[in-house]
Amino acid sequence: MPVQNEKLGLIAGNGKFPFLVLEAARAQGYEVVVAAIKEETFPEIESKGAAVHWLSLGELSKLIETFQREGVRRAVMAGQVKHKQIFSSIRPDWRLAKLLLSLTTRNTDSLLGAVAKVLGDEGITLENSTWLLEPLLVRAGVVTERAPSEQERKNIEYGRTVARQLAQHDIGQTVVIAESACVAVEAMEGTDATIERAGQIMRSLYEDPSTLSRALTIVKIAKPNQDMRFDVPVIGVRTIEVMQTAGATCLAVDAGKCLLLDGQNVIDAANAAGVTIVAE
Repeated sequence: MPVQNEKLGLIAGNGKFPFLVLEAARAQGYEVVVAAIKEETFPEIESKGAAVHWLSLGELSKLIETFQREGVRRAVMAGQVKHKQIFSSIRPDWRLAKLLLSLTTRNTDSLLGAVAKVLGDEGITLENSTWLLEPLLVRAGVVTERAPSEQERKNIEYGRTVARQLAQHDIGQTVVIAESACVAVEAMEGTDATIERAGQIMRSLYEDPSTLSRALTIVKIAKPNQDMRFDVPVIGVRTIEVMQTAGATCLAVDAGKCLLLDGQNVIDAANAAGVTIVAE
């Protein structure tokens, strides 16, 4: 439990993740100071009763100065910052520009890891993003009413092999498989866009969609040495909706390393759609 009036910094990206962290932190007695990213954070964050400071991607000095001025010594990074935003829209200040020049590789892990080190050097400890949300981590086993079929099991096994190879190089964490063949892999576009593209690819292969076995399997894994402070795999009701549109029937994730953003609602949506979710 926090000491009285302890402040927690929240570096908020897009989606529901920051809102869940904010709610959990306040429920446990933290005073939350939000650093909201102009290009990403939902404006509704301002209606949640926390102090909100808006800053742009690249304003690392402003982030540090804000937290130090507010007396923040612990922080959490939650919510997506699109990869293409990081490497195209970013306008680095002097501190971030210096950091970028020091990197030997410019993938997400190396960049965010370096930011975390700079924060630490300034007396701000970056905690695991799932620290306050442990109950939302997917438990091991089949979490839906329906278990994977034999073909879906084969897809999962093959998909995990492919996904582990991609994750080693920080290319992406999601692959889409059909009949033990790789249909699509995630790059900078994100999970939902990858699933949508896989559905489009499969539909383009058949003039008559009724002849298509729509048994797409989605495999979303954590990285080999997943840093739980950032870029943690997450799934929500939206993921299930995108899967339905694409014709995907199975979702495999890593137990204990993937967040169900909408909690039981994700499982209910999957059951309603006949989608199976399994964590290993």
